[in-house]
Amino acid sequence: MTKFKFYTIFLISAILVSCGTNPFTGKSTLALVPNSQILPTSFQQYNQVLEESDVIKEGEQAQMIERVGYKIANASERWLAKNGYPDYTENYKWEFSLINDDQVNAWAMPGGKIAFYTGILPIAENEAGVAAIMGHEVAHALANHGQQRMSAAQIQQAAGAVGTIAIGDDQQSQQLFATAFGLGSQLGVMLPFSRKHETEADEIGIKLMAIAGYNPEEAAELWQRMKENSGGGGPPQFLSTHPSNDSRIQNLRSMTEEAKKEAAKFGVTSFE
Repeated sequence: MTKFKFYTIFLISAILVSCGTNPFTGKSTLALVPNSQILPTSFQQYNQVLEESDVIKEGEQAQMIERVGYKIANASERWLAKNGYPDYTENYKWEFSLINDDQVNAWAMPGGKIAFYTGILPIAENEAGVAAIMGHEVAHALANHGQQRMSAAQIQQAAGAVGTIAIGDDQQSQQLFATAFGLGSQLGVMLPFSRKHETEADEIGIKLMAIAGYNPEEAAELWQRMKENSGGGGPPQFLSTHPSNDSRIQNLRSMTEEAKKEAAKFGVTSFE
């Protein structure tokens, strides 16, 4: 067997056998790197970020971040239990930290580690706005988007290696292939993959915030404020890791009624 055939078969086999399931969509997901390896590293990295940051541990804002975070997390666990995944988060260690920093940002790490920067709070504007952001970040953690990005990066690297082997020893051809493959896989696969995750997190997050008792209409309003804060600018969507602001606003508005219907299944019919 040639080296090319070996690596091709290995790559295809790894993709086929290394799949998980997203409980919210029912779709198969890439899982080349198991959570048993990811979570300990995630927890360690999260703690390192906190050690190197100005974490606000007391006061009304810090309390709000924790309150909203646990309400969203509890909503997710209620949904998972109701839909046949009662043990899905058994290895998660939910933690919600407020970091004193002007960045307009919030992020999630695998296993339920969430960070908010104070710079995003004025745009969140109210607790429901914080819940819209929190629902999105919790959704990233629940949908194992970090695991999928790591797996996709490994596949991208392996596919590049297979292509290089197929070309042979011609260095000029290898360089041309590397440039074309890098650009093509980034624009055609990795960036759309990332945008898909963002849209998926919006879809899951808006339902979780509604189940937690927060008005899902606030999600679209939040992104309207985000658009205004950015001046309406940003790169073209096909060059971005995120959908455009207009796309998100439109999608979230179209999801609002479905989120309310989902919340009603849990007895939640009024929202704050």
